[in-house]
Amino acid sequence: MTGFEGFDGRAMRRVMIVADDAIARDDAVDAARAAGAAVGDIIGFAGLAAALDDLPHADVLLVEAAGVAPELLDRALPLLAQRAARDRAQLVVGFPLDAMDVVTLHLLGGPATLLCEARAGERVAAIVLGAAPGSGVQAAERDTERLRRLRSDVARIAEALLRLSRDGEGDGVRDRSSGFTVPPADDAGPVEVSAATVRGAIRARRMRDQFLAGDLFADPAWDMLLDLFAARLEGSSVSVSSLCIAAAVPPTTALRWITTLSDAGLLMRREDPNDRRRAFMVLTARGMAGMRGYARAVAKAGLGWA
Repeated sequence: MTGFEGFDGRAMRRVMIVADDAIARDDAVDAARAAGAAVGDIIGFAGLAAALDDLPHADVLLVEAAGVAPELLDRALPLLAQRAARDRAQLVVGFPLDAMDVVTLHLLGGPATLLCEARAGERVAAIVLGAAPGSGVQAAERDTERLRRLRSDVARIAEALLRLSRDGEGDGVRDRSSGFTVPPADDAGPVEVSAATVRGAIRARRMRDQFLAGDLFADPAWDMLLDLFAARLEGSSVSVSSLCIAAAVPPTTALRWITTLSDAGLLMRREDPNDRRRAFMVLTARGMAGMRGYARAVAKAGLGWA
């Protein structure tokens, strides 16, 4: 038997594969078949615009960017996004880490599924997750629930940061379990935090991995917020690829967190004025207020960073 058990063959979808690298192309074909889909047209990036106009409808555009020059990707990705929108097709894009910035410039935050350094199972899951509801795929149900919890967690982070930004200058932070209230600082001026302090907190978090299993403490949302907060205090910029590294989780997971934090109003993308194929991630005004409020509250309480 090929494909996932429970996949409804009557709803078999047609997959168009776009790839130049032979190994990536074979991996895409295997993933489509394992997902119970029909492999349709297989094309390369050369002459993509003309080729897309002549090809029939596809339900899934499975794109593998390995071995493709950034300049070619920069031209091809908008065309593929337009074709996916025209066909109301699912767009799944696999890419190496060195293509992160150009891919996310065009597709981050949109309907595309982005897979950086993807494993075979991730490709299959991405195709299956685009199937119509009721396909009976347990993996899809588990991933949907996981994403629901992820969004819920980030929403709580956003609310907590916003509350801290309001409370940090006034009566302080209230702990729900103990009712503890942070006493006001002795001086009248606000407590400021330095970039060095934030960087120290980041280093301390990474130091845990030398003594305890790192996956026990995975907290990519907070790691990203700390990195962007430090960069803002330093006056430096953080590319999408750099932010994914700071998250200390697999790149595809990091991209999902970036999208979720952006949806929560804490992050935003800003184009690099010196390179139109790259974008920076920055804290929004809401995100910056929350992080600054947290930092001031911690300093007033005489507590260490977590």
